[in-house]
Parts: sequence; C-alpha cells; structure tokens
Amino acid sequence: MATVAVFFPLPVAKEAFYNTPVGRWPYVGFLRLRQLASSKQRSTAMSRSVGVAMDAAGADADQARLHQLGYRQELKRGLSVVSNFAFSFSIISVLTGVTTTYGTGLRYGGPVSMTLGWLVVSAFNGCVALSMAEICSAYPTSGGLYYWSAKLAGKEWAPLASWWACTTSVDFSLAQLLQVIILLATGGANGGGYMASKYVVLAIYSAILILHGLINSLPIHWLSWFGQLGAFWNVAGVFALTILIPAVAKEKASPEFIFTHFNTENGMGVHQNAYILAVGLLVSQYSVIGYDTSAHMIEETKNADWSGPMGIITSVGLSTMFGWIYLVTLTSIVVDIPYLLSPDNDAGGYAIAQALYTSFHRRYGTGAGALACLGVIAVAVFLCGSACITSNSRMGYAFSRDGAMPLSRVWHRVDSREVPLNVVWLSVAVAFVMALTSLGSQVAFQAMVSVTTLGLSFVPGPFNLGKYGVLVGWVGVVWVATVTVLFSLPVAYPVANKETFNYTPVAVGGVLLLSVGAWVLRARFWFQGPITNTSDGPI
Repeated sequence: MATVAVFFPLPVAKEAFYNTPVGRWPYVGFLRLRQLASSKQRSTAMSRSVGVAMDAAGADADQARLHQLGYRQELKRGLSVVSNFAFSFSIISVLTGVTTTYGTGLRYGGPVSMTLGWLVVSAFNGCVALSMAEICSAYPTSGGLYYWSAKLAGKEWAPLASWWACTTSVDFSLAQLLQVIILLATGGANGGGYMASKYVVLAIYSAILILHGLINSLPIHWLSWFGQLGAFWNVAGVFALTILIPAVAKEKASPEFIFTHFNTENGMGVHQNAYILAVGLLVSQYSVIGYDTSAHMIEETKNADWSGPMGIITSVGLSTMFGWIYLVTLTSIVVDIPYLLSPDNDAGGYAIAQALYTSFHRRYGTGAGALACLGVIAVAVFLCGSACITSNSRMGYAFSRDGAMPLSRVWHRVDSREVPLNVVWLSVAVAFVMALTSLGSQVAFQAMVSVTTLGLSFVPGPFNLGKYGVLVGWVGVVWVATVTVLFSLPVAYPVANKETFNYTPVAVGGVLLLSVGAWVLRARFWFQGPITNTSDGPI
C-alpha cells in the first residue's frame, strides 16, 4: 500500500510535463516546470507521509496486540509476509527432507510408500497447519506452540503444559552429505575414496554450527535475506533437478513402478506389509515439518496476526507441491533398490547419491554432474540449518522471557541491534551436545512433530476456520498422535543390540521424564507459565 501511495502521483506529473509548451514559451515553460517540480515534491512528500503513517499504524497495531498479550516489543519488526513465509519454506526445505530420508523410504515400502504416501500425509499435515495458523492469528507471539499450549490448556494447567521445549537441527545430515560428496569426489568407496570417520563428521558438523551461529548473530534484515535465499534456492533447485535428472538418466523406472511398487525386502527383519508401509510414511511426514517457524518469527513480522498464518499455510502448500514433484523425479531413476541401499556401493549406501552418481556416470563416463547436483542439495540443507537455529533461538528467547530456563535473564537479553545473541549461541551449543550421541552409535533420524493443542476457548484472530476449526483441529490431533506412535516403533527385528534398537522412545521418554521430574520437584513452585513484562499485564 505504501509503495502504491508513493508512486501514484508520478504518471500525472509526467503527463503534465509533456503537455507544457516549453519550446514555444521558454519562460512560461520554465515557470511551469518549477510549478510541477514543486507539486511533485509536495505530492511525493505527502505520499511518503501517508506511507510512513500506514507503516506506523501497522507497527502500532502489532505492538498493541503484543502488549495485550502481556509483552513489550523488544525485537525489531523487519519482516514482511514474504519474509515470514520464506523462513518456514526454507526450514521445511523439501530438498533437505526428501533427500536425507529417501533411503529410509526406499527401504520401508519403496516407491509407493513415498509417492502416494506423500499425498496421504500431506492431507493430514494440511489440517495441522490450518489449525496452527488459526491459533497463530489469535496469539501472535514468538513462544508459538509453548505459549499456545499454556493459554489453551487453561490457567490451572498452563505452567505444566508449557514446561516443554526442544531443539532440532539438520546440520548433522549436512555433515553426512558432505562426507558422501568427499567420498565420491575422491574415487568412491570402491575406488579408494576417503571415508571420513565419525569424529571427522562431528568436526564438520561443529564447523557448520559455528557458521550458522555467526549468520544468526546478524541483524534481522540480513536473516530475512538468508531466509528468502533459502526459499528461492529450494524452488530453483527443485526445478533444475526435475529437468536435469530425467534428461541425464539412460535407465528410468516405469510409471507403474513409481506409483505402485511396494518393497518388502528391507533386510531389517520387518515383514508385515502394514508395518512396513507405516514406517515408510514417516519419510513424507518428516519432509514437511518446521512450518511453526512462522510463529516463532511473529514478533519480528509486520501485520503479524495475518502474515504469520499466511506464512504457515503457503509454506506447507508450496512444499507439498514441490516436494511431490521432486520425490517423483528421484524415484524415476531408481532401478535397482538393493544396490542403492547396499553399504558396498560407491556412495557407501547413501541411496540418492548413488542413484545420481550412476546416472551421470553411465551418460558421461564421469560422476562430476552428480557432485554438482549434490552440491545444490547441500546448499539447501545449509540454508535450512541456518533457519533452524533462527527458529530455535526465537523459541528460546520467548521461553526465557517467561523465566522458564536456568539463567533466563542471560538468554532473554537482546543486543543493541535487537538480536537475542546469547540464546542464538545457546541454540548452537545445545545442538552440538545433542550430536555427541552419534559417537556411541548411528541412530536413525528423529523428528519432533508440531502439535496443535485444542483447549477450552479462545478469541479468534483475523484468520480463522469458523465452524470447521474444531473438526480440522481434531483431525490434526489424531494424526499427530498416530505419527508419534509410528516414530517410536522398532525399525529392525530382532531388537538385539544398539544398532537395531530404536532410540526414539528413550530420547522422548527421557526428555519427558526430566521435564516432569523438574516440574514436580521444583519448577511448579516458581514457574507460572507465560508471564508479562508490561506494566499493566495482558488484557
């Protein structure tokens, strides 16, 4: 609106200028030019004033709404609706999710569990996203799910409901991908290529984390640029790979194979078809998570109660579309599942890397093109990891603002550029500690799914589902409960050692045990859920 207001007078001034008889009456023309210039300056100044006033009004409305929820405006509101969407789209990053988990889907169910399973999962994920968007519009705070859970659970249960937080990172998968790229670039596993040890992979991971910490130490307008770059890179990358991969591959899978083939030979001792399919669906679920980032960036977004919900919905919708296209493209070059999954192949069992390497090598006699494709994917993973730290740091900021963390005053601080610098580096440190478990054993990817909480009642924001809100919300709740169980199922039988044991129940159970224990023994005496930092509290 401000842009339109600024430029609207310009065509009028230009037309008046060309109708001025400057050539016939130089003096009159000169006076007319001065008049037009003065008029133009006044019009432009007025338009700019209107634009500034509109921006100020929007900023005041956002600040007032945040004040109603009990918080002062401490972070800089520098994000547009596009920037807010870009953060969620970048953190979902279908190039990241699909590529890094494709081997799991190929092993459990194969093509049909991913290509058709993606559509099923997307329908349920859409319900979760819509409910989250509705609640985000009503409660536009950086606390996101933590704050919503507290408010919707009611005053009595608010502290317990909100005593939970977690951090996730895709940086370890990037370190593993870089390991595979190095392996293939140096000759492959069967050609004397360099296979990095788990300590080297951890060192690569640490370097990536430090880079992400440095990026997230920048002001919000720079983070906005990285978020938009991530969104653009994912779209451009999917388009490029979708065109390039089928053009290069000499051998392609048939449509029947892509959409109907069900792989039961997983080599993990799992034989029941329904069980295999259920585990395979988790690939699609993992590939479209992280859209709650729009909520965590909400206090830095203009027109927050509308822009945030739009960021959630559009990021999920576009990720669903682009992800399915990319997934089908990758599956089109899958012609030998056992070989792609074999640890004895050139990529050391990394299915997608091997499929790309084989396709380019058969066409050109070299795998350099495959390395370029993997490089495109690696950049997407890097930008996704940066957005993860951004999201985690804002969640930590909101959590510490309510005094819910040890040394909350330290983590809640923002620097002179309005950046929560301390909690950014806390997020980096926590992510590093979580990765130390990789030294004990190679654990399968785990994902925490955002939960839509339905409580007693709430006043809806500008975006709401009306009478369908409760139905859509319950569909989302049932789906989240279902995938939570699926994530905890054993993925190999017999469960005899640390290599075949699914550590997800232990990890989740451990976090819940520590959280509940801390709550019962101590936190319930001092932590009262979301608190206010304004003089008059929430309205």
